[in-house]
Amino acid sequence: MEETDREPLRTGGRQGYLRIATEEAWAPPALMDEWHRMIDAGEGGPGFRSLIGHYLTSDSARARFIRDGLTDAGELRLAHMDAAGIDHAILALTSPGTQTLDADRGRALAELANDQLADAVRAHPDRFSGLAAVGFEDVPAAVAELERGVTRLGLHGLIVNSHIRGRYLSDPFFWPILEAVEALDVPLYLHPNTPNDAIISTFLESGLDGSVFGFQVETSLHALKMITSGVFDRFPRLRVVLGHLGEALPYWLYRLDYMHAGMVASHRYPAIGPLQRRISDYLRDNVWITTSGMPAAEPILFARQVLGPERVMYAMDYPYEYSPDEVRMQDALSLPSAEKRAFFEGIAIDVFGLDEAALRRA
Repeated sequence: MEETDREPLRTGGRQGYLRIATEEAWAPPALMDEWHRMIDAGEGGPGFRSLIGHYLTSDSARARFIRDGLTDAGELRLAHMDAAGIDHAILALTSPGTQTLDADRGRALAELANDQLADAVRAHPDRFSGLAAVGFEDVPAAVAELERGVTRLGLHGLIVNSHIRGRYLSDPFFWPILEAVEALDVPLYLHPNTPNDAIISTFLESGLDGSVFGFQVETSLHALKMITSGVFDRFPRLRVVLGHLGEALPYWLYRLDYMHAGMVASHRYPAIGPLQRRISDYLRDNVWITTSGMPAAEPILFARQVLGPERVMYAMDYPYEYSPDEVRMQDALSLPSAEKRAFFEGIAIDVFGLDEAALRRA
């Protein structure tokens, strides 16, 4: 019997596919405590205070729901997954992650987060997988921790919550980390953060600094800086995942190619030099996107059309966005059964290197 909107969603694949949610936020209590300390001490900058400061201090029902969901990697999260029909979730350290911390605190809290996330995965291997966190200010330690997270803890990639105290992965300072990601053959999930402190004021005055708009601006900027700096020419096998249907980049492909070519030809900017391929080629060849927080059919189908159906996969964005009706919206996508199965499970299995047999033992 086909499900209707009034019937409960179920796990187990009765609809012909498992639902793997690929951008699901998590944070260990110790990191939340550190953020509390920073807020009390006036540290972290305006973006930090606007983003995590709100969720840690607000008494609104939404903020309480998010706080509870972030720190749980057990029964509460599993109950919410069951109610939404989510078979498996890929958990990653929520924004701003370690990226407001100095080298020592970032390194220590990344190690703690990875250990605790690996414990949660071991407790529920059929329901959870995880991405590794690192402290970016100490690059050699970050490389070592990423290697430990992947090869010893069984994590499936690297989470990067966009800018690192105003710096970006386009900076060669961070390139040894990218080299390690490529060598380990795992994806880098480039997740949003609020815009950096140099540009955030105009967003804050309009209330547009967070997920309503600022996240997209910040993260698409980061991705484009990586492309135009030659990151993917230097690391051609590097795989990047962007959420929120590519942070609007799929809608700009022609203009990005056209204007970049013109700037290169005119020698207008020293930082804009020739690349081996067009910007759209890197987005089609090195980038995958997820539907986190973007469940409407029209933009999903458009992104599949311009990037390729093999580049677009399902995500929820729990606990920041949690609506079983959004699962139903994507269940209802007008796709052939094989393509819908790839959208919900197959692409995620391939990109994140998940154990398909383990998933099916659930």
